[in-house]
Amino acid sequence: MLRLSDLKLPLDHEDEALPAAICARLGIVPEDLIGFSVWRRGWDARKKAHILLIYTVDVTLRDEDAVLARFADDHNVRPTPDTEYRFVTQAPQPYTGPRPIVVGAGPCGLFVGLILAQMGFRPIILDRGKVVRERTKDTWGLWRRSVLNPESNVQFGEGGAGTFSDGKLYSRIKDPRHLDRKVLTEFVKAGAPEEILTEAHPHIGTFRLVTMVESIRETIEALGGEYRWQHRVVDLDIETDAEGNRRVTGVELQTGETIAADHVVLALGHSARDTFQMLHDRGVFIEPKPFSIGVRIEHPQSWIDRARFGPNAGNAILGAADYAISHQASNGRAVYSFCMCPGGTVVAATSEEGRVATNGMSQYSRNERNANSGIVVAIDPERDYPGHPLAGIELQRRLEEKAYVAGGSDYKAPAQKLGDFVAGRPSTELGEVIPSYRPGVKMTDLAEVLPEFAVTAMREALVAFGRQIPGYDHPDAVMTGVETRTSSPIRITRGKDFQSLNTAGLYPAGEGAGYAGGILSAAVDGVKVAEAVALDMMGA
Repeated sequence: MLRLSDLKLPLDHEDEALPAAICARLGIVPEDLIGFSVWRRGWDARKKAHILLIYTVDVTLRDEDAVLARFADDHNVRPTPDTEYRFVTQAPQPYTGPRPIVVGAGPCGLFVGLILAQMGFRPIILDRGKVVRERTKDTWGLWRRSVLNPESNVQFGEGGAGTFSDGKLYSRIKDPRHLDRKVLTEFVKAGAPEEILTEAHPHIGTFRLVTMVESIRETIEALGGEYRWQHRVVDLDIETDAEGNRRVTGVELQTGETIAADHVVLALGHSARDTFQMLHDRGVFIEPKPFSIGVRIEHPQSWIDRARFGPNAGNAILGAADYAISHQASNGRAVYSFCMCPGGTVVAATSEEGRVATNGMSQYSRNERNANSGIVVAIDPERDYPGHPLAGIELQRRLEEKAYVAGGSDYKAPAQKLGDFVAGRPSTELGEVIPSYRPGVKMTDLAEVLPEFAVTAMREALVAFGRQIPGYDHPDAVMTGVETRTSSPIRITRGKDFQSLNTAGLYPAGEGAGYAGGILSAAVDGVKVAEAVALDMMGA
């Protein structure tokens, strides 16, 4: 089988046009094409009136060797790679040995648990939050009634922060083993639409993610894995030998219970600030990491659709338009869009009392009125929060506290019209764009919440973005603050064996540990860490 990439067809092409294009591209007659399947489909919208679909297809031919020889110098014609997932080991059955512990049930922890369970190691998965449907009720409690449950919210509980997001399933990771395919395949088994296997920018949406994480939980439990909800890890048991070598021997819970384990995976998520503090206090090696801060910006989705797709706006194949934009400001700061959610809503994403943080989410349909995206400014430890590994967390907290006060100290968020923000004047009323954030917004001056360098860079960038996407700098676009949970502000540094640099048996994993950014990359990292744990448990 051969893989043919960069095959371009008009947006409105007929079904028979694809096999005809394959034959034309390869210089073969239809009889030589035994079969084909679509591996990936994207689009090129640079010419809005003539949008092209771009296919990557796997083809079966009568004489593949001859075709491959003719296209030896064409990188768009290659043998189809082997993407089948193969387990690195299997536990002896019935397995009665030590059970690995996975701390956290977000996308990373979910796949650590799943892979370990599929290999027969019967993992124990601990999460400080609740099962996803109970967690959803608590989350709506903040959105509808301004009541925060610090242990069950957008950040904590089954499914992790990714459950309340756009459910994007693409990343920039390059993995020769195609572990992303394993993740996507398991998602389809759990109820995701099969199109996520072929679309260039697949997404799922919150409602579908809820049922999927429940399905994967059932699979893990059926394979001997065990979940324990509302079990927050408050300490680690660590032994140090005569040479000073450290090894984890168990975890301590807020209930007072201790669970013995010599393989502990930390799949914490980026908001487990109290756990980061505990790890630092226990001497686990942590270093500060760059992240970004900013706001959520909203435009009517119809504006973005017209700007991106022109006369093809509304086409069912294209769906709701997204965007990715960036600008290098004259003060040296990079400003860029982050976690863009077409047809979605801005949501309250705090996990700590007296603080406001925002995020974006959307459903599979992406049919809400507004598009939203983070507009964030990159910051780094050496320049912006030097002196302590956890200083980035304190920066996040200060900004979130300012946002809480500016919003009225009742979990409403501070908001401002783009035109007022750029002009440097407070907003007192809304214009054409109605913000989606709940519990609600208070119109104010975001310059009182954000650092001066971020305000300066964002004012310049928003004007530049209006040149990239016509209408983006419309004065009535709404900006809601603050966006601080873009990624983890720390990295729990690990070695090539995926174990902590100074604490054997401890496996930092996923976004909270600083090794992923988004659902797919976190899940892939979970697969890798699970493999490392299993091999170590088997003495390999």
